[in-house]
Amino acid sequence: MIETQIVAPESIFGQIAEHQHEQIVYCHDHETGLKAIIGIHNTVLGPALGGTRMWHYASDAEALNDVLRLSRGMTYKAAISGLNLGGGKAVIIGDAATLKTEALLRKFGRFVKNLNGKYITAEDVNMTTKDMEYIRMETKHVAGLPESMGGSGDPSPVTAYGVYMGMKAAAKKAFGSESLAGKRIGVQGTGHVGTYLLEHLQKEGAKLIVTDYYEDRALDAANRFGATAVGLDAIYDQEMDIYSPCALGATLNDDTIPRLKARVVAGCANNQLKNENQHGPELVRRGIVYAPDFLINAGGLINVYSEVTGGSRQGALTQTEKIYDFTLQVLAKADEEGTHPQAAAIRQAKERIANVGRVKSTY
Repeated sequence: MIETQIVAPESIFGQIAEHQHEQIVYCHDHETGLKAIIGIHNTVLGPALGGTRMWHYASDAEALNDVLRLSRGMTYKAAISGLNLGGGKAVIIGDAATLKTEALLRKFGRFVKNLNGKYITAEDVNMTTKDMEYIRMETKHVAGLPESMGGSGDPSPVTAYGVYMGMKAAAKKAFGSESLAGKRIGVQGTGHVGTYLLEHLQKEGAKLIVTDYYEDRALDAANRFGATAVGLDAIYDQEMDIYSPCALGATLNDDTIPRLKARVVAGCANNQLKNENQHGPELVRRGIVYAPDFLINAGGLINVYSEVTGGSRQGALTQTEKIYDFTLQVLAKADEEGTHPQAAAIRQAKERIANVGRVKSTY
């Protein structure tokens, strides 16, 4: 399922330099079977906050590449959303169904604790709020805790709401109207965030097509939302107005882009473009409006940031709603600069980091 671009440098330090990371932490514990990597990309704006995902990677190199790309994306996500956070991410290597235990999670929490607040973890793929409870037993540097513990709860609904707002903005750019009623929308990935997104789309009257790595989950979503379920690879060949990748990354690549009939791409997944410099311009050339992933899926980060700063769920939703306007601004900026939306969004994020970096240049 995971398909990422292995970066060119062969050495670990070469890969870190390629993405300009500050720190990579390898975590290993024989007793619990823990193998994890924590990536801290940039902390100019604040501590690096980003979720931990657990995945059965084909190799350690693939896991490293994933954490490098994900943590970099978190830096841009926080910056463009106006949050005082840096970018970080963690991956635990292994099959969550068989290897995840309380002891493993608590041991991972000890490694997070040892970073003394430079990295704050949260929920991501194959992790739950209950898992955050276990990690919290060993470190205070964790967000996305259950509301019963004073946390903000599952960030998935807020993530989905932001993607919905970004999708409506992209639709306005492509079709002249933000309305999604009657639009054929293909949602790839029917997990937590994808399901919440489907709720919004169904309420607006969209015609839904769904697929998932787990066929039974796609069929359940199809029954619940009156959607058509298709095979995982078949989603790219569907007649649809909007393609919404909501699983893992790199689904926009040399193979899939020529097959897309959609005029908009807007989804929940991180790192949707396998190669930003190649596939971002290719979408523009084909007349496809792309809503930058780290911009429109920032709702979850906004939600956990509100937890860290003592804000409310309603406040997070209000800020997340602004993703609609931010998306329109970035799409207009891309047109003005003659570039693709992902590049325009990255430029805007980097500008904020550079400007704040100047403020912090004196103690």
